[in-house]
Parts: sequence; C-alpha cells; structure tokens
Amino acid sequence: MTAVCHSRAGAAARLEAVMHAAHKEAVEAEKWADRAEEYADDPTMQSSALLYCAREAVDHAVRAQSAAGAETTGTDLRAELERKLTAAEYAERETERRREEAEREAEERAATGMDQENRDQAARNRYLAEGHVAELGWTAGHVRVLEAAESGRLYWRDGRARQAARYGVWNGGRRISRERTEALFAARFLVTVRQEDGTRVLTPTPMGQAALELARLHPAGLHDSDQAAYEARFARVRRRHKRRDDQKAAARVLPPLDSSARKLYRKPLLLTEQQARAERDAADRWEEEGGSCPAVKAPRPPSTSAEWPLAPTRAWSGGKSAEQVTLW
Repeated sequence: MTAVCHSRAGAAARLEAVMHAAHKEAVEAEKWADRAEEYADDPTMQSSALLYCAREAVDHAVRAQSAAGAETTGTDLRAELERKLTAAEYAERETERRREEAEREAEERAATGMDQENRDQAARNRYLAEGHVAELGWTAGHVRVLEAAESGRLYWRDGRARQAARYGVWNGGRRISRERTEALFAARFLVTVRQEDGTRVLTPTPMGQAALELARLHPAGLHDSDQAAYEARFARVRRRHKRRDDQKAAARVLPPLDSSARKLYRKPLLLTEQQARAERDAADRWEEEGGSCPAVKAPRPPSTSAEWPLAPTRAWSGGKSAEQVTLW
C-alpha cells in the first residue's frame, strides 16, 4: 500500500503483479496457520503434524513478505521452529506433555468410568452397531424380549412367554410376545434351561447378548413396526430364493448376527469391574498357592444345563409346508 501511494502511473502494472503474488502467499500462510491452531487444540494430534503446519505457515509468510518487498521478519520465526531443543528444554516439554495427558485421562475416566482401552472398544462397538443392527430385522419389541431374558425372569409355560415378577417364582407375571420369543429362540438368540417343575427359563445366548448390546447402542437401526421389519428381511432374502413362497418363509425367520460383528464385539469394562476382577483373581491365586480366603465363597455349579428341547417340526397348511420351531 505504501508503494502504491508513492508510485507513478507507469509502475501500476508491476505493482499489480506484486500485489497478486504477495496475496497468494499470504492466503496460503493464513490457511496453514489456521490448521496449526486447530491441531494445537486437538489433544490427539501428533506434535509432528503441528510442527509441519507451523513451518508451512511461516514459509508462505516469508514468501509473501519477500514478494511485497517488505522486511522478511518471518525468517527469525522459521529459525526458531527449526532450532533443535536442548536436553533441558526437551525434558521440560516432555514433562508438560505428560502432565497434560494425565489430566485429560483423569477427566475421561471420571466422565466415562473406563480407561483408554475400554473407551476405544466402546467406540468400536458403536461403529459395529451402526453397520449391523438394521440387518437383524428387529423392532423395539425384540429388544424388550431379550431384556426380559437378560434379567433371568423370562420363562415359558403352557405355550406362553412371561416375565416373572421375582426371580425363581415361575408363576404369573407380565406377558411377553409369544411370536417374537419363538422367533428369537429359533434364530438361536435365546436358549432354554429346564427347571424341576418343567418350566423353561429363557436366557440370551452369547450371540443374543451381543446383538442386544449392539441394538442398545444404535436404536435408530430398529424398525418401527413388525411389518417394516418383515419387509426389510424380505428385501434381503428375495435374491437368494426363486419361489415367492420360499422368499416369504425366509423373511419370517430372523437372520443371525453377522459373524464379523460377533468376533469383533467385546463388552467394555468399567474401572470398578476391572478392580473387582483383579481382587477375585488375587484371591484365586492365593487359594491355589495354599492360602485360605474365608471371605470368598466358592462358586456353585449350575443345577441344570442349557438345552435345545425340540428340533424343527413341519406343519402342513393348504398343501404347502412351513418350518416351525416350538418351545413346548
């Protein structure tokens, strides 16, 4: 601007070229400086990336000053960035970095109740849920059935599914959808345990528990109604079956949880759960080495074992067959 004010008309073209060159470099310098500030505020960003952005910003700033014919004050800043730290300076910066990391970790633990490893696992679980919950073809009703089974109070008697008011009292209680219970059982999301009085208590299988946890993480993947869920399952199976009846029969069956989701899903542990597990492991090691631990009760073996009571039976209607899995 000073040069323009003192220039003659014949120098206008040269000053125009200088202005464009300086402006181009100044815009680049500002872009890299903004990115450097963004990286500086991100605790997960590596220091090498921040240093690279800062150097690029200074380099473009020096070029802008040089193009404008101004004093290149940016060279001093560039020299400071490229200067190697002394041992004392490096140790001081490393101490400060570790202190900031410890503070951030303490804040994250207080907010989530989990350490870094389990927070990362929780993030991976959320990603899995977004990709696989919709493929289950479930509604919120299927989730309620599995939640009842998770409580240990879902039982089957006289062709009906109910949730007992109290554990061990297999009489009465809230009625649970028979159709959804049978569908989840047939798809191996549920398993039964026979009681002495003939009642069958339903509990989630490992696949059922994983699917339930994923559905809780991504409820948006559940369908609004049974009809919408059926149509979604029908759209998935129609290419694998030629006959219309076969397509409908396949759509009525709940698909299993994808094998990749089953392998990758891990339930994250809270810090309190990790502490309790460490105490149990320490007590077990003490007993194995010959010590006694009166406060720890020996686990009781299960009185009954899980079973799949009946194989699929074939029912005939109108001259056409349909697979049915029953609980009684």
